[in-house]
Amino acid sequence: MLAPMVVVLDVGKTLAKLSLWDRAGRLVERRTRANARVDAGDYLSLDTAGIEAWLAETLTAFARIGPIDAIVPVAHGAAVAVLRGGQLATPPIDYEDVPPAAIAEAYAAERDPFTATGSPALPGGLNLGLQLHWLETLRPGLLAEGAVLVPWAQYWSWRLCGVAASEVTSLGCHSDLWRPSAGAPSGLARRRGWAGLMAPLRPADHTLGQLTPEWVERTGLSPGVRVLCGLHDSNAALLASRGFSELAGRDATILSTGTWFVAMRTPADGAAEDWTRLDPRRDCLVNVDASGRPTPSARFMGGREIERLGGVDGGALPNVAAAAEAIAAGALVLPTLTPGIGPFPDGRGGWAGPPVAPRLRMAAACVYAALVADVSLGLIGARGALVIEGRFAAADAFGRTLAALRPDMAVYATDGDADLAYGALRLIDPDLAPPPTLRRLAPLDTDIGPYAADWRRRAAEEPALYPHAATP
Repeated sequence: MLAPMVVVLDVGKTLAKLSLWDRAGRLVERRTRANARVDAGDYLSLDTAGIEAWLAETLTAFARIGPIDAIVPVAHGAAVAVLRGGQLATPPIDYEDVPPAAIAEAYAAERDPFTATGSPALPGGLNLGLQLHWLETLRPGLLAEGAVLVPWAQYWSWRLCGVAASEVTSLGCHSDLWRPSAGAPSGLARRRGWAGLMAPLRPADHTLGQLTPEWVERTGLSPGVRVLCGLHDSNAALLASRGFSELAGRDATILSTGTWFVAMRTPADGAAEDWTRLDPRRDCLVNVDASGRPTPSARFMGGREIERLGGVDGGALPNVAAAAEAIAAGALVLPTLTPGIGPFPDGRGGWAGPPVAPRLRMAAACVYAALVADVSLGLIGARGALVIEGRFAAADAFGRTLAALRPDMAVYATDGDADLAYGALRLIDPDLAPPPTLRRLAPLDTDIGPYAADWRRRAAEEPALYPHAATP
């Protein structure tokens, strides 16, 4: 008889993933679903109904494979659900929707400073505080007494087991709702009364409850299946990276790659960091790890930009030969393709230089992403070791270019199925052996120096387009 297995539910922005793992950390089955945006009338929302229907169908399939002991939810950090009377009161806002200017301006006047929250002012609905302000404006009384606020990962744990909780990695993810140094709700959250509506704070590894009778009936799973509180997806990747001996006790950075590229730095054991010196104008921020420790971070929409520039061709990723050819041809992309995001938020970027052969576009896009990642890493003082995980860990055109740009760092890529899910599995078994050892990436054989210098110069010499740019 099979030993009980663990399910990881990973609800990203672009994709929802459900994976089944044995207790040794070996992948048994994985399913994915492309996420949609839904018209909620006066805003665009996340597709809770569509994800739930797919989740029930996929859990039913997993139940036929063998016994399941636990479910661990993981999700992006830019969504919040409002519960009332044991129901979802209104669909969660899709963070890429843009609020009316009057709502955004009124909210901006109330925000706490970056030095208090570690949350930069972000476009759209990326700050959870703005989402709550927007909903309160549209739905007077929605956040009155009796409402309960849960982050996106904990919405799914609540939906599965019926127990509402909050968790620090999601509350501490550019939300405007948390003070990382104090480990408490922000001044804004207290002034607006939102702090009192937050579901009780629970550790990521806490078992909130067991699967509800509704889900037992829908899926055929055992009523004894445990549902953990869960955590923010990039923090799951960070937790995974800390399981590798190559990073133990060292100053190390994890670069999580998906729709977003998120760099999160862990200073060496005992080292103190003044995160208030980060530049919030360039998408630097403070995340909070699963233990509540402030974590200097930087991000940009790398996966989204690579797709816009070169497509994904059914998941195929370019090799180093293509990257070298793109560099030799002078194929160049200037930032940024996602306005308001990343280390060049005001840049009006796109292709530069000679025409790019279609077969080289994806490789040039990966080289571009490595250049932007290099700047972001510099902004948070990354040094020591770097681990690339996620979708683009297998893209050597990206990873080996980044290794060439950062010769003083040991650059690794995860090589296996687990990556982010391994961090979720470590919530159940902190001593779980890591998946196959990290793959050390050699720098590109091509001399990227002149090409990179040209890229940096062209960013720095256009102050009207790049007001915050500087050569790293």
